[in-house]
Amino acid sequence: MDFNLNEDQRQFADLAQQFAAEELAPFAAKWDEEHHFPKDVIQKAGELGFCSLYSPESEGGMGLSRLDSSIIFEQLSMGCTATTAMLTIHNMATWMITSFGSEVLRQEWSESLTTGEKLASYCLTEPGAGSDAASLQTKAVREGDEYVISGSKVFISGAGATEMLVVMCRTGEAGPKGISAIAVPADAAGVIYGKAEDKMGWNAQPTRQITFENVRVPVAYLLGEEGQGFTFAMKGLDGGRINIATCSIGTAQAALERATEYMNERKQFGKPLAAFQALQFKLADMATELVAARQLVRLAAFKLDVQDPEATAYCAMAKRFATDIGFKVCDEALQIHGGYGYIREYPLERHMRDVRVHQILEGTNEIMRLIISRRLLDENAAAIL
Repeated sequence: MDFNLNEDQRQFADLAQQFAAEELAPFAAKWDEEHHFPKDVIQKAGELGFCSLYSPESEGGMGLSRLDSSIIFEQLSMGCTATTAMLTIHNMATWMITSFGSEVLRQEWSESLTTGEKLASYCLTEPGAGSDAASLQTKAVREGDEYVISGSKVFISGAGATEMLVVMCRTGEAGPKGISAIAVPADAAGVIYGKAEDKMGWNAQPTRQITFENVRVPVAYLLGEEGQGFTFAMKGLDGGRINIATCSIGTAQAALERATEYMNERKQFGKPLAAFQALQFKLADMATELVAARQLVRLAAFKLDVQDPEATAYCAMAKRFATDIGFKVCDEALQIHGGYGYIREYPLERHMRDVRVHQILEGTNEIMRLIISRRLLDENAAAIL
């Protein structure tokens, strides 16, 4: 059991770290302040393969593992949390299209999505259906060679600025077996975007409600077969939980490093803060919990890669633990900075605002606990222990 990164993984991390340092970190504060979506920078990331990390190579993707992808996303999120989070969403939607799309759909969209020339949003959440994906109400009715889609989605990242929407909708009976996934061009007639939400964090990407008013798309834009949408959504959520946990880890690592620098720079009572044992202990706890969270995330990613039967539970554990620890570390780093941590000249308050949403997305951490406890109580789940 070797926990060290291999040579390829170290190179991936170095490349992502360089991109984050040059293209993300210097501008993250301005993007946050101006609510600017840096689409051009995401497209630059696409030139390095960061827009299709785990999409199949046959469709122009990198074909990397979820573990490799997590290593890359961690480095990127140290530069800008919100932009990296949008990259993870695009990667998930692109993976669905390139993996499960028809030949017609893949021929039309794979190249532009895997290169980042065009971006994709993932549309699952509805006003009355969040973590309970099986209860979604958006409908798709087949009429000849088209589906007619009606309904609405909320909290859609990138909405209004992306070119493709992967929409989970109901094509059949109530419950999970009636859900299908359909690719919808973002500019299709009848797609209506609400106002950009005024959010606490993630200000470098737009979030909007989307209404579908009798939107017509070709039957060929169905992913897989009718009724497979819930399966795709659950697979997407497993990977999405790894991705969002990773963004928390990367952001917390950036906060920890900044706090360490500050403790060596700042002097009080004639000596640097780093000389005070109470703060040394605080820093030690932050580092210890962050390493533990990172290892759990990487274990979950490995479980997902090898299709372990307990992968879903491990992804839920990683998401619950890493997002809580990520927020805690960012909060402690802000506290170490005192009043300076609260002003926007320093990145700590932005880090804390950006990671807070990670405890809510891809299922709240309360839902994660429910998934874990149910699996533990399953008589067939002894392997998780």
